[in-house]
Amino acid sequence: MLPPPAWPAESASSRDNWPATDAGTHTKFENEKAEKGYYEQSVTRQFSGSTKIYLLDIARERVDIISEKMQLLPNEYLEELKGRLWMMLEGKGGDEFLVLQRLVQSRSDLTAKTLVRAHRVQLEILAAINSGIQAFLHPSVSISQTSLIEVFVYKRCRNIACQSQLPADNCYCEICTNRKGFCSLCMCVICNKFDFEVNTCRWIGCDSCSHWTHTDCAIRDKQIVTGASELLFRCRACNRTSELLGFVKDVFQHCAPTWDRESLLRELNVVSKIFRMSEDTKGRQLFWKSEELIEKLKGGVEETTVSRVILNFFRELDMDSPKNTDAGNSSRVVPPQEACNRISQVVQEAVQKMELVADEKMRMLKKARIALEACDNELEEKAKEVAELKLERQQINELDSIVRLKQAEADMFQLKADEARREADRLQMIALSKLGKSEEDYASRYLKQRLSEAEAEKQYLLEKIKLQDEGSHSSQSNSNGTGEPSQALLSKIEEILKSV
Repeated sequence: MLPPPAWPAESASSRDNWPATDAGTHTKFENEKAEKGYYEQSVTRQFSGSTKIYLLDIARERVDIISEKMQLLPNEYLEELKGRLWMMLEGKGGDEFLVLQRLVQSRSDLTAKTLVRAHRVQLEILAAINSGIQAFLHPSVSISQTSLIEVFVYKRCRNIACQSQLPADNCYCEICTNRKGFCSLCMCVICNKFDFEVNTCRWIGCDSCSHWTHTDCAIRDKQIVTGASELLFRCRACNRTSELLGFVKDVFQHCAPTWDRESLLRELNVVSKIFRMSEDTKGRQLFWKSEELIEKLKGGVEETTVSRVILNFFRELDMDSPKNTDAGNSSRVVPPQEACNRISQVVQEAVQKMELVADEKMRMLKKARIALEACDNELEEKAKEVAELKLERQQINELDSIVRLKQAEADMFQLKADEARREADRLQMIALSKLGKSEEDYASRYLKQRLSEAEAEKQYLLEKIKLQDEGSHSSQSNSNGTGEPSQALLSKIEEILKSV
């Protein structure tokens, strides 16, 4: 039995089992929220208090009253109400959603008869609160109002991609009748959830009642058991068993050629998980083969090669079955054409195996060549790096030599500068001493010159005095004078001599 059909990837899990709260806690929590205006933070628009409505109102007020109010509200306001609930369903509303869901599920007035009068958006919000599925709020999802009502009252599957009438296929087993909203076509018998996996071994179908179970749920609840000669799945709905080897073989034969690497690896992991507990020979062989192919996929082997290997493995298991063995041991005569066909089939299978081995060897050789080329490229890069390092080292050595030479030149210039400074100091001392000596010589020559000039002036004055004396003697004799001019000249001569 193949897995269920594919569904759109919206509500991948349903919220059917919420934590229970007692009535007192629920009422207290609700009153506190209402008093604080907790629910009124979601939508803010400039409306009067009589026209505003909130998610809490939709969850607890009468359908007809809320419907009349919603008729007067613009679409933008209604979309914001849906957006607020969407955020709650994403887990961003804390315990708000739990309160709303408890309110809705505890009401007895929400029936198919009363919901007919509900506003379209009101009905979408109620269906989303009751089921915990965001898809009912999505703008691109179009579900009729009648279908929304049937979903709310558990008469139609809440999986928007299934939408089957309940009970599905008119099944009135204990599972389908006792679980509200359960759909045997797309929901797991154990966890009551649906997802959108298809063409996979992660869903196990019952050959008897066609109910489905998650493989992980079956393993966790020990619904996969070891039979007399093979591994079996025991259905929770009908308590009958189905063999798993044939189921896995059918899935791989129908779907493996279309799987990509990730899908094939995921399915082989599921098969390994299922048959890990197997005790029969074929089950153990399938487990070992799965583990081997998982390692090959991780090692880089192409998924097409792995698909061919696993399909050939299933064909070999069929050939090794007891029926084929009994047929081979029978004494009936095989017609020539049938014998040729069998030989041809064996030869084809051998050729296919040889081709697989050759492909594998070629792939390994190609991989080795790629690795060798990568090593050569890396070696060339390392050689270039070594050459660059040598060049840099040579440049560094040259720079060191230049630095040492410049340092020696600097030391030599410093030595010459010191010598020049000392020579300048010596010359300055000589110049100072010569300057002092020249000043002394100049002063001496100046004094000598002044002295000679004074002597000459003295001689001149003496001569003049003499002449005056001679003149004075003659004038005395003529006029009986006193000789005062001669005395004045002598005083002047004495002053000159003192100044010299």
